Amino acid sequence: MFTSKLNDRIQAVDSMLCVGLDPDFGRIPDHLKNEEDPVWSFCKAIIDATAPYVCAFKPQIAYFAAMGAEKSLERIMTYLREHYSDIPVILDAKRGDIGSTARQYAKEAFVRYRADAVTVSPYMGYDTIVPYLEYADKGVIILCRTSNPGGADIEELVCEGEMIYERIARLAAGPWNTTGQLGLVVGATQPAEIARVRKIAPTVPLLVPGIGAQGGDVNAAVAAGLDAAGRGMIINSSRAIIFAGKDENFAQAAANAARATRDAIRAAKIKALS
Repeated sequence: MFTSKLNDRIQAVDSMLCVGLDPDFGRIPDHLKNEEDPVWSFCKAIIDATAPYVCAFKPQIAYFAAMGAEKSLERIMTYLREHYSDIPVILDAKRGDIGSTARQYAKEAFVRYRADAVTVSPYMGYDTIVPYLEYADKGVIILCRTSNPGGADIEELVCEGEMIYERIARLAAGPWNTTGQLGLVVGATQPAEIARVRKIAPTVPLLVPGIGAQGGDVNAAVAAGLDAAGRGMIINSSRAIIFAGKDENFAQAAANAARATRDAIRAAKIKALS
């Protein structure tokens, strides 16, 4: 089960850091670009360097698909399963469609790529979530209150006395969560909303992007989002870690950035629980 695998990993390494794999080819170090598969070489090095510090990895499918590098992503997913089988892998796809199309997206995530979890959009309703729930051991992480400024355009609209993101949190904590494997995306740039979502959904894991390059405050996010067990968060940083270095020492720079971010999250957790 995704949630038990996640909790086991968080406890084993005392980390709630997730490293996002967003291999923008223009930012990959130049010495890798002439290799047979530079995307694979870059991501493998980042994975090996940062694995000791993470509770999860999160490849963003758009970065691979835009380059026609889906085979590189398949190779990366296989490598993660074979060498880091205890680390959950979240496929960041943000899919949202109906019926047979949603079923194909679920197959893509869980059969082709064999991800432990996938991100999805809830804005076409529960029937668009159901095909993912048919994989009962897999995580389905639903967009709730996202880190981008424009998220408020929809997510903070009031409907029947509650904001849209609050309705999504309530549904994910209740009737939609038939497998017990739902999660919610709530941006670190919105700590008040994190606290509100945590109150509505006290046991649902929260994927929290927005620290690092997007400027979310670690202390505020952790204080708002911890569950009763002192975990329940997957705090993602992508660009600030994977592009911390530009030369032959890029992997070590990524390791240093991941360790520092993990330590900042640990310190924030200690402060929040004290």
